[in-house]
Amino acid sequence: MLSILFPYRNRDSKRLERSFDSLLNQTNKHFEVYFIDYGSTPNLAAEIKTLCLNYSFITYRYYHTQFQPWNKSRALNSVIKSLKTDFCFVADVDVIFHSRFVETASSLMKTQRTIYFQVGYLNPKESKKDLQFQEFKQYRLSNDEATGLSMFPVKLLQQLQGFDEFYHFWGAEDTDMHVRLKNAGYVVKFFEDELLLLHQWHSSYQSREQVRLTSELQITGILPINHQHLKYALDNRVTKVNNENWGWILNKEDFDQLEEAELFMKVSNEKRQVEDVLFGQLPCFKQGIIKIRFIIDPYENTLKFKMKRLLGKKVPDYYTLKEVNDKVLLHLISFYRTIPYSIKINKEDFQIEIALKFS
Repeated sequence: MLSILFPYRNRDSKRLERSFDSLLNQTNKHFEVYFIDYGSTPNLAAEIKTLCLNYSFITYRYYHTQFQPWNKSRALNSVIKSLKTDFCFVADVDVIFHSRFVETASSLMKTQRTIYFQVGYLNPKESKKDLQFQEFKQYRLSNDEATGLSMFPVKLLQQLQGFDEFYHFWGAEDTDMHVRLKNAGYVVKFFEDELLLLHQWHSSYQSREQVRLTSELQITGILPINHQHLKYALDNRVTKVNNENWGWILNKEDFDQLEEAELFMKVSNEKRQVEDVLFGQLPCFKQGIIKIRFIIDPYENTLKFKMKRLLGKKVPDYYTLKEVNDKVLLHLISFYRTIPYSIKINKEDFQIEIALKFS
């Protein structure tokens, strides 16, 4: 039995339908699918859940993480930690499968070996066509640097405590997993004998990254940080990562408590206030729920402040709200990702609100 894992958030249903339909046509039916909805918006989640119900091989899971940044590693780990099958394939919602994919993957299964597959990247125009796999002709072939579509022995993933949950947004979690498997002495092999996977086009994370504050959770410069983290794993021959709670996911009860909690304090965007909250106050909290709202200091927009700054007089130092966002969000994913937390951006009212539950 091959377990196919789809980590997902807020993508259109049409590309999912193409992917699921290609699994209907598999020559080998000995597989199951875990569809892991990592916090899609409620309306879209309802639509996707209904779609999944049309396919008997899909198990749909929804997590209440819509106010946390995307974390593919944690989404995957939530299933991998308790998975009973011998092998799993980490899929992508953009993938169209050749009818012989499961058959071929099954023939390649070895308990000490990970296989990752070549993929054909479709262009935007080609991606919109409803064709059979063999009818697609225009695509760009990946090389051995594209590590995202891999089949793993499940016990090896469990032994190394899954994918590294430090990686958020778009990162290097797939390559990191390969690196750590090799560091542990296991074989990782690239399969390019036959094209078995096509990838529907979508815009990249880099193209969506904004220098201004947006309602979509982002951190400016997160990709270099992720790549540096990967370099550390490579240079220091890291194998096992995460703590014993790897794969833990925010549940509905904690989500509701975070939503319903009373506001604890307001903090302006003055630099010393932001730094004090992050490094002086948050580490002191040991229990209960803390909700903090970061706002623009009204004084920053006054004529008095602007004149004093123009004259070289002493005035408060401020972060932009985008800088506050980047600092706070990086702080949360670095130090508080293993406890219940949420972060909301209100760009219209120029506010950022975070909530953390300490046990």
